[in-house]
Amino acid sequence: MLESTVSANTGNRAASPLRIGSLELPSRVLLAPMAGITDRPFRRLCRDFGAGLAFSEMLSANPELRHTRTSAERLDHRGEPRPFAVQIAGADPAAMADFARYAVDQGADLIDINLGCPAKTVCRQAAGSALLRDEPLVARILTQVVRAVRVPVSVKTRTGWSPQERNLARIARIAEDSGILMLSVHGRTRKCDFRGQAEHSSLAGLREHTSMVLVANGDIDTPESAHAVLEQTGADAVMIGRAALGNPWIFDRIRRFLTSGERVEPPGLDQIRDVLLSHLEALHAFYGMGRGPRVARKHIVWYCQNLPRFAEVRKALLTATSAAGQRHLLQSYLTNLVTGEIDA
Repeated sequence: MLESTVSANTGNRAASPLRIGSLELPSRVLLAPMAGITDRPFRRLCRDFGAGLAFSEMLSANPELRHTRTSAERLDHRGEPRPFAVQIAGADPAAMADFARYAVDQGADLIDINLGCPAKTVCRQAAGSALLRDEPLVARILTQVVRAVRVPVSVKTRTGWSPQERNLARIARIAEDSGILMLSVHGRTRKCDFRGQAEHSSLAGLREHTSMVLVANGDIDTPESAHAVLEQTGADAVMIGRAALGNPWIFDRIRRFLTSGERVEPPGLDQIRDVLLSHLEALHAFYGMGRGPRVARKHIVWYCQNLPRFAEVRKALLTATSAAGQRHLLQSYLTNLVTGEIDA
């Protein structure tokens, strides 16, 4: 079914590949980097459902952390479709440039610089969104990273430090002058954290003044909201974060609506079961039979929180300590939903 509200301009643009320097992405719906979430199993799943690019979890440029288990896991892209996008964070230009080179040596096809993380632990290190208060330092970091690598470099940012200190336009000029090829903007300031409604008018003001690829992020959780934000901002792509949790189908639903106006129904119980069990197996394999069940708990909640009678099995699922036990409980619950033994 074609939806007349999807404009020809948006549809034509969304149907064409997205180019970032030498890279060509098959879709203009991207997966945002999210610490503790966008690991290799989740990135692969979202790419399978049509994400044009899936960013790694944020990696610290601190050289003392380079060879930790966390860094190794976050740089592990084995089995993923290319290109690989790696996000890095830090406040020292030389360390950021050196880590960017290291990430490229490990296979990264694109380096993303974090100017948007609002976490206090990151901001205390003068990194993430704290950098928005030091524009000269931002310029030094971006310039040195771009010069250090031969792959495209992008930036993910917020609109400023606070509603009273919005400086997105200046950050965008610094980024473009430094050689940044793509700018992703979460429509909140650091002080806003994730509260309130994201605003995209700040991003709209950039379109006439930059040739960078622009990506809109923040509260885009339906095909219709993705279309509305692209129309409002003139952005080239949308980036999906929290809306993808327990909902990897969102990438296919948005992509198809933007390109043709087709409305794809949400998944049925049988598809939820099959995808979640496959995701569970991937998490167990990636993290091991000990850590895997612990990491999987949050994903189980995201998939199942709105399913019938989940409250009755939640405690058992979230306290299961073995991979086999967790899988058995989950499979039984979901299969009973599908077959009707649990009233849906």
